[in-house]
Amino acid sequence: MNRCTKRSKAFNCQGAAGLILLVMTSLVVGEVQARDLLAPKEQSVTEIDPTTLPSLDQQKRGRPQTLFTWIEMAKGYEVEWDSFGRSGWYTQDPRIKPVEPGTSTFTPETAAVYIVFEVPPLEDPATFSARWYLEDESGKISDQPVGQDSLFVPWHEKQGFLELKRPQGGWTKGSYLVKIYISPEGQQSFHAVNQVGTMRFKIVDPVTPTGAAAHK
Repeated sequence: MNRCTKRSKAFNCQGAAGLILLVMTSLVVGEVQARDLLAPKEQSVTEIDPTTLPSLDQQKRGRPQTLFTWIEMAKGYEVEWDSFGRSGWYTQDPRIKPVEPGTSTFTPETAAVYIVFEVPPLEDPATFSARWYLEDESGKISDQPVGQDSLFVPWHEKQGFLELKRPQGGWTKGSYLVKIYISPEGQQSFHAVNQVGTMRFKIVDPVTPTGAAAHK
């Protein structure tokens, strides 16, 4: 009986020591895990990879992508007014018609490249924006945009255009990537989450009547 009691006491002491060791080990591991969880992480780049976004150059009329009914790159735009069939009687909303839609190649003398679009009637106002970047031969885009433009579209309007103006130092010949954004009223226009697609255009030497490019 006494031996049994001694063995029980010894077992209890050993068990208590093991339990204390287990608790201490758990605390140390828990502290390491807590430190790992609280360790600062590098901020990831919020910019969206252009290759993962729809190319709006491929969009066709009647096959809308994102919020656009249609969107076209063009040399310019014209404003047309709807009428009720009687001269002098017009609706309030003009139609914006792209000039030479589908054009994606321009010369260094081009004052501006236009992106003309139509959207369904908006439930809330939105801002449509574009930023354009120069691409190198490997397809890498520049870190800084060449320019940007934004257009606020009220809820009752359906059409608009973005104007990609020639930079102050003139166009650099090469390929350009345009990032298109749609942001609800009050949100940052050029935030990555508001980017909806891309478009592309090129700046090349003008073509002479003989068909050869004119180099300066």
